[in-house]
Amino acid sequence: MFCSQCGTSKADGSQFCSKCGATLGSPSAPETAPSAIPVSAQPFPAGPVQTSGKALASLVCGVFFLVFPASVAAIILGHLSLSEIRKSAGRLGGHGMAMAGLILGYLGVAMIPLILIIAAIAIPNLLRIRQNSARTRLAANQAAAILYLREIVSADITYSAQFGNGFATSLEQLDGSGSGAGNCEHAALIDHILASGTKNGYVFTYSAKPSSDPPAKGCAEPGASGFTVNADPITRNSTGMASYYVDETGVIRTEPLGSSTADSQELR
Repeated sequence: MFCSQCGTSKADGSQFCSKCGATLGSPSAPETAPSAIPVSAQPFPAGPVQTSGKALASLVCGVFFLVFPASVAAIILGHLSLSEIRKSAGRLGGHGMAMAGLILGYLGVAMIPLILIIAAIAIPNLLRIRQNSARTRLAANQAAAILYLREIVSADITYSAQFGNGFATSLEQLDGSGSGAGNCEHAALIDHILASGTKNGYVFTYSAKPSSDPPAKGCAEPGASGFTVNADPITRNSTGMASYYVDETGVIRTEPLGSSTADSQELR
C-alpha cells in the first residue's frame, strides 16, 4: 500500500507514513457473507385457509344453548378452537364462529339458574292447577250423574202415565232419537247418549222388575213393575269417585268408594 500524500510505500501494519508522517488508512476488513435467515423465520408457503372444525362445532352447540350439555360443549370447543387458530399462523380460520359459540355457550350456562328458579315456581303451580282441574272434573261428572238419574226417573214416570204400561223395561225404550213421534217401544223421553248407558264418565245400568200385567194397548210387551238404575264411574278416581243408585221411588242413594245399592246412604 502507498501513502496518499507522498506516494511512499508503507510497511505492512504501519499506521503512519515513514516519509511524511501522514496517517495511513486501516486495511479493509474482508466482506462478510450475509447471515443466513433462520429456518424458523422463513414464511410458510401460502395456501387456502381452512375453517376450524372445533369452531364450527362450537357454533352448532351454541345454537342449542338452552340445552345444558350443549352449552358446556360450546364453551369447551370454542376455547380449543381459538387456541388452535392462534397457533396455526394463519392456516386456520373460524375465529368469529368460535367467539359466537363461546358467547352462546356462556349465555346458556348463565340462564340455567334462572330456568331452575322458574321451574321451581311453575311446576308446583302447574301440578296444583292439574289437581284442581281433576277435582273439578270429578265433581262435575258426579253432579251430572245425579242429574241423569233424576232425568231417567222422570222419564219412567212419564212413560208409565203416557202409555199405561208400567215402567220401561230398558233405557232404549225411553229413547227415541230419529224414530219420529214417541211410542210404547221408543218413547223419546231421554237423549240417545244417555239411552246408550254411558255419559259424562259414568255407566248407567238399568234393571227392570218383571210385571204380570198384560201389555197395554199399542204395546207389544208388558212394562215393568219397577226398576233400578246404578251409576258407576267408568274409571274410579279418574272419571268419578262415588257410585249412585235409584229406583222407582226416586230416592237416590250413594256409596263414596264402591257400588251403591238400596242399602246405601241416601243422598241429601
